[in-house]
Amino acid sequence: MTLKSILVSTALATTLATGAFADGLVGIAMPTKSSARWISDGESMVKQFEEAGYDTILQYAEDDIPNQLAQIENMITNGVDALVIAAIDGTTLSNALENASYAGIDVVAYDRLIRDSEHVSYYATFDNFQVGVQQAETLVAGLEERFPDADVWNVELFGGSPDDNNAYFFYDGAMSILQPLIDDGKVNVVSGQMGMDTVGTLRWDGAVAQARMDNLLSAHYTDEKVHGVLSPYDGLSIGILSSLKGVGYGSGDMLMPIVTGQDAEVPSVKSILAGEQYSTIFKDTRELARVTVGMVEALLEDSEPEINDTETYNNGVKIVPAYLLEPLKVTADNWEERLIDTGYYTEDQIK
Repeated sequence: MTLKSILVSTALATTLATGAFADGLVGIAMPTKSSARWISDGESMVKQFEEAGYDTILQYAEDDIPNQLAQIENMITNGVDALVIAAIDGTTLSNALENASYAGIDVVAYDRLIRDSEHVSYYATFDNFQVGVQQAETLVAGLEERFPDADVWNVELFGGSPDDNNAYFFYDGAMSILQPLIDDGKVNVVSGQMGMDTVGTLRWDGAVAQARMDNLLSAHYTDEKVHGVLSPYDGLSIGILSSLKGVGYGSGDMLMPIVTGQDAEVPSVKSILAGEQYSTIFKDTRELARVTVGMVEALLEDSEPEINDTETYNNGVKIVPAYLLEPLKVTADNWEERLIDTGYYTEDQIK
């Protein structure tokens, strides 16, 4: 056990002994602090759970699967009443969730579906297929705007992490828009690299995306120009843009390709304003936290949580009832309305 785990266990044991919990104790397992998005998720949930009268334990596993498993087991051992889990790898938690079930602890999957377990009560997420649709729609809109005279648009595809169930929904949603254009010859994937088994980016790693973009450019674009890149996440987009700028795109007569993204992270919003990244998809983590808190409250009060989807998310063992929130497109034209006017960011954070 790490020193951090020992300290958490000691603090919990003290609280348990003194009976200091309010309406209950909720364990929140987040994947990593390397993405600002997950920090925001964690902070939003802690704030809203505490406002609702619950104590919380929030832990980040830094994309280390054994670490996340140990954190969840530690929360179970120390008597949490419910678990909210954003899994690093949605296929690795079956034993931990079985232990949670034995202990009478309900589990809510948070924005990443937990697979291969019957012990997942509910799933709070965004409409992930629609995220992909919106990414492809902004890609096409950007291509029409920046390269209106091109007979064919040269586009490369990037996918998310293959161990994240959402990545497949993002990709499939995007391809529902792009595949007809590919079939009609309007979009050309010059490298021929398609399908999640080929274009997936493990752990959503921006450095991996940058290295792959480097390879694509050197292998396929010595004579051709790339017009667009489907990127499913801002952290990948920044790496892809670095690769493109490294060979001269965005300077001289080499127009910057249209690059998409997701999560409206500050560096990418700044990049959009600088005319580099074209778009991102905003997912308001405050709303996701609100839905999640409502689910946990309902479970602990033996009532029915609010859900709006009972068909989409089959985790391999069961269809997990879910609440799907609506994502929003963000471009240079509407970023203030979507991100500043809603209070998600302040203008000082962006400019």
